[in-house]
Amino acid sequence: MSFTIEEKIKKLENKIQKLEKDLVDFANDPQKLKKTSQEYSETKELFGLYEKLNKINTAIQEAQSTLADGNEPELNILAEQELSTLIPQKEKIEKQIKEIEHPSSPLDKKNIIMEIRAGTGGEEAALFAADLFRMYSRFAEKKGWKTQLISANRTGIGGFKEVVFSIEGQNVYSNLKFESGVHRVQRIPETEKSGRVHTSAATVAVLPEADEIDIKLDPKDLKIETSTSTGHGGQSVNTTYSAIRITHLPTGLVVQCQDERSQHQNKAKALQILRSRLLAMEEEKRMRELSAQRKSQIGSGDRSEKIRTYNWPQNRVTDHRINLTLYNLEEILDGELDQIIAALKQAEEQLSTKN
Repeated sequence: MSFTIEEKIKKLENKIQKLEKDLVDFANDPQKLKKTSQEYSETKELFGLYEKLNKINTAIQEAQSTLADGNEPELNILAEQELSTLIPQKEKIEKQIKEIEHPSSPLDKKNIIMEIRAGTGGEEAALFAADLFRMYSRFAEKKGWKTQLISANRTGIGGFKEVVFSIEGQNVYSNLKFESGVHRVQRIPETEKSGRVHTSAATVAVLPEADEIDIKLDPKDLKIETSTSTGHGGQSVNTTYSAIRITHLPTGLVVQCQDERSQHQNKAKALQILRSRLLAMEEEKRMRELSAQRKSQIGSGDRSEKIRTYNWPQNRVTDHRINLTLYNLEEILDGELDQIIAALKQAEEQLSTKN
């Protein structure tokens, strides 16, 4: 059954009113409140897009009517100019609506857990991991998303051996799912006196956040160990058994959390990461089942795959999967990722059409 745009707007308006009531009713139920908030944000976004589309359609009809009359040459020129602007706007909005209503992956609407680890390159790799953490944090900030640090293993000069954090917002996985893989940096380290360019790397893993409904964990499959936390955190952290280590026996996956003071909080975070890693494994399996062409051009989500190079001397960023090279490295590291993400989405869409 299809609806007119006006009918769709009215249905969305009614849904918004119901969700606003649900937000009040679920105020004391964090799980339901979280899901309802996400649905509310998506519905509000769709409502706004359909309203814009309705106005553009009206303007297009008026311009076409002016051209059909053909009485005023000057008005005809203005109408043609208006159509040349309105039609691309309409196509863009229709594409946005399609992405929300019919995501290319069932996981596209999910929040994510992102893991960044320093690879080859020692201290320079750890500093690059910190640069990537800032890049994604800035991108999330510009999108109006919420970033929360889960755990971090810091180095003495401001780098990260490992940093794990969550990003919550509208269609986060859809925008960042292509970031999994090896990110390579080429620059002169601050500690390098001879001025030679070094190559270092960091790995990024993007995990769709999994709820209990997505991945059910059987207690008998879990080995849970506690210990005193190490590193930064203060005396109370280091002298209590708050650190948690969970081993998922069927897969051998191991998750450790120690940043929180409470054992309960660390356990909850560790289980959240474990569910997300298991869901990511399922997604990687699904991606491997796609055609070899798609895997080679877009990427499989495999974190061992080199996907991008950041070259400081040339002010260059190159995404190797789609042969995209941009010369605005500083802006990209400040979170300006939209052009890269749009190109990756377009390549995925083209390959989906071919397949």
